[in-house]
Amino acid sequence: MESTARYTPEMRERALRMLAEALPDHPNLTSATRHVAGLLGMSPETLRLWQRQMEANAGGKVANASEAAAEIKRLKRENAELRKANEILKATSVFFAKELDRP
Repeated sequence: MESTARYTPEMRERALRMLAEALPDHPNLTSATRHVAGLLGMSPETLRLWQRQMEANAGGKVANASEAAAEIKRLKRENAELRKANEILKATSVFFAKELDRP
């Protein structure tokens, strides 16, 4: 008995692309998988299996992409903290410059 494919290859590619795009916005792969699967009306397990198969076929490129996404997220957080610190330092320097100008 021959089984019929429920999803087209195009649907599979689209789902995997959406998953890759959603990874930076989620704390982990499971959360991103559930989100994308919910949007597409499919089982998260199906999407997870597709992702694992793609990762195995690509030699771990997806794992590296998720690591890169985590690094980008960390760097954005660090950048925001540095911007806040820079604003505080600017305000402090203005305050002390005014103090030096007083007679």
